[in-house]
Amino acid sequence: MSQTPETMLLTVFLKHDQSNNLDDFQARLKAADWWERFPPEGVRVVSWTVAMGFGQIVTLELPPHLLPVVNVELERSAWGVFRTECYPTYDFVPVHARIRERVRNGGK
Repeated sequence: MSQTPETMLLTVFLKHDQSNNLDDFQARLKAADWWERFPPEGVRVVSWTVAMGFGQIVTLELPPHLLPVVNVELERSAWGVFRTECYPTYDFVPVHARIRERVRNGGK
């Protein structure tokens, strides 16, 4: 992952509303122009995973000033189809490597 110092990561949980079936929520997403509008301009999708029985997990890379734009777009087009949760996140892989090396060398 090549996150730059001028960007942040945001993980968005899009929890399926199981009171609607696939055809219902696809129609609502299409009507909201979801597939064209999300993610907003200037935001990069790092990963987009479907978790069966849960929904979708999207990790975005964005400049911090676009955080409100992402929020408004979720409110505009995802609400009513998904329950959303958003978490600032970071890439733990390099941290894991440092800790592992430190522990191998006798540290904590």
